[in-house]
Amino acid sequence: MSTKLIEEILSPDNLDLAKKRVVANKGSCGVDGMKVDELDDYLKEHQDEIISKVLKRKYKPLPVRRVQIPKGDGSKRNLGIPSVKDRWLQQAIYQKVLPLAEEMFSNSSYGFRPGRRCEDAIVKALEYLNDGFDWLVDMDLSKFFDNVNQDILMVLVHNVVHDPDTESIIRKYLQSGVMIDGTFESTKVGTPQGGNLSPLLANIYLHEFDMELEARGLRFTRYADDIMIYVKSESAANRVMSSVTRWLRNHLRVEVNMTKTKVCRPDEVKYLGFSFYINSKGVWRPKPHIKSITKLKEKLHNETIRSKSYSIAYRISKLNPTYTWMD
Repeated sequence: MSTKLIEEILSPDNLDLAKKRVVANKGSCGVDGMKVDELDDYLKEHQDEIISKVLKRKYKPLPVRRVQIPKGDGSKRNLGIPSVKDRWLQQAIYQKVLPLAEEMFSNSSYGFRPGRRCEDAIVKALEYLNDGFDWLVDMDLSKFFDNVNQDILMVLVHNVVHDPDTESIIRKYLQSGVMIDGTFESTKVGTPQGGNLSPLLANIYLHEFDMELEARGLRFTRYADDIMIYVKSESAANRVMSSVTRWLRNHLRVEVNMTKTKVCRPDEVKYLGFSFYINSKGVWRPKPHIKSITKLKEKLHNETIRSKSYSIAYRISKLNPTYTWMD
């Protein structure tokens, strides 16, 4: 017998909405080569079969396709691109699990949540800074998405969904594996960035940390794994950095990158693309970080350089998302 949540996930209306969102988001194909515009025809033939397999817990997701995105420090971020049909099913799960998780999430969490943006985290940061909490613990988690403990995560997912069928399919996505240059590798840890579920699962995982910080009475903002804690003195910041680092290691098996985690003042950080300065009235204000400005200039240059024979229409299509983000 199926459970209520999985039936809601697999309902025609929810699956149709998931299909529309996957198609609208476009994106690259997965390991099977299926393109987004092929999804509709594929589902007309196979949707009932997929639903049946999910209900019987026999559905097997395809491995994700590994791609690597360069980071500003020269390292690379691993992304996992699911197949289009798995993006569709993940999106259907996301649409029904998200409202359950949102009921419990902290107001200090901003990343990958409906109606919340990084700018909101910056506004809250300014509030803390100007209330005198202007010593910062700037935390960097070591390859967080790659190292999530799946057993701990599934316990936390259970606390949200209370639905064994839904938990089963989520676990299968976590362990679906990855294809790297044609070679399969298992995924016993982590939740691959690039999947529709990964940001939600990351927020469920780090919600435990949010609750710990709130229980300690600490002021903080978190955008996914980008965490800033605000206190009133350097000594307090050092104590907090030490104690929360131990807590993350002991309770969530999360390691803090101690070469990048630091105690600092607001004008020494790069947080969500911003830094801070004190104006002539002694008030902390935000400003785009110099690295963010440089990155934007490089992006605009690459899209407008005359040596590339792009049409005006193509250039506009590439620039519009940038302008929307700036707005």
